[in-house]
Amino acid sequence: MSPRSQPALSPPGVLFAVLGLASLLAPYMTLAANRIVAGEGVPAWSLGSPGTSLGGLAALIGGLALGLPAGRPALRLGGAFIGFAGLVWLLVAGTSSLLGEAGEFARVSPGAGFWCLLVVLSLLLADALTNLSPGPLTRLGVLLTALAALAAVLTSGALADLSIMQEYASRAASFWDAGVRHLWLAFGSLGAAALIGFPLGILSHRSDRLQRSLLPVLSFLQTIPSLAMFGIMIPILAWVAATVPGAREMGVAGIGFMPAFLALVLYSLLPVVANTVAGLDATPPAAFEAARGMGMTELQRLLRVELPLGLPVILAGLRIVLVQNIGLAVIAGLIGGGGFGTFVFQGLNQTATDLILLGALPTVLLALVSAIVMDILVELSSPQSGSQR
Repeated sequence: MSPRSQPALSPPGVLFAVLGLASLLAPYMTLAANRIVAGEGVPAWSLGSPGTSLGGLAALIGGLALGLPAGRPALRLGGAFIGFAGLVWLLVAGTSSLLGEAGEFARVSPGAGFWCLLVVLSLLLADALTNLSPGPLTRLGVLLTALAALAAVLTSGALADLSIMQEYASRAASFWDAGVRHLWLAFGSLGAAALIGFPLGILSHRSDRLQRSLLPVLSFLQTIPSLAMFGIMIPILAWVAATVPGAREMGVAGIGFMPAFLALVLYSLLPVVANTVAGLDATPPAAFEAARGMGMTELQRLLRVELPLGLPVILAGLRIVLVQNIGLAVIAGLIGGGGFGTFVFQGLNQTATDLILLGALPTVLLALVSAIVMDILVELSSPQSGSQR
């Protein structure tokens, strides 16, 4: 396509601009008399003084406008960051303005307009990065920069009066305890599944008979609904704790951490085993024959040829497991397993939306960051990564 025939506007940029402007028509923040009643929506142009609101709106509209030109992904990237700055600007201005005129127990929260704009700007950022095609290390640098900026905003106290931050302030210790428990559930079950699944995958690769019998069983476990799987673990582990000497002292119980952990391990086995088999199957026959011709033993061929060549596929399976388990670990809160799901279900019981978000938002962020980091590791492990920066 010649330069003259290229569109002047980026179709995704136009879509994001339209969606962003439509989001500005929705309430940007909500003001409620207390933490459990429904709030009243406030549009973005009514937050703070006219000058303050116009500054944030200008940043948002300007950021969306920078996403319009075609063939300028760097400009779209800058527009996304300008838009994020506008989002924070309006939140800070709106919080202080709305609370200044409300009662003692009043709460302010981000509204539908804010969340929609956050999604639109995130898509604009993702589109810009896709078109720029940065290398894995560059993407890691962008991720670390974004996390540092988020941490700076949250620790600065600028958003301390938001309802969700007040929920956090009253539960700071339990929040971090829940975070540690969530990490243990997600990453611990991943590690246990890897220890079990890698040998099973290697054996299944060597034995078609084992593969034909094992993979259907693991596939069946994946079809069991997560809540049902957690429920099945309760009577089984309760019986083990009551009948096996020393089991209760080791932490085995019908409710709590152990049934949630074991359920996540069972869910994790299929992706680990299947991707290990697929990764080993991906070894080119020429490489395999060359290794055999060099006199390598079967173990040497596995460690030096098959596993290194199949590592990207194996890591892709671990990525699936990690993101899946981070989400499923929320349900552990229903059976006393801890994690961020504790706040989600407490919020549902109290009809407190911001308490629900206190558990949901860290889960989403953790899953997103884990997916990006695993994607980077997959790309670094591929044979073509040496040519990328």
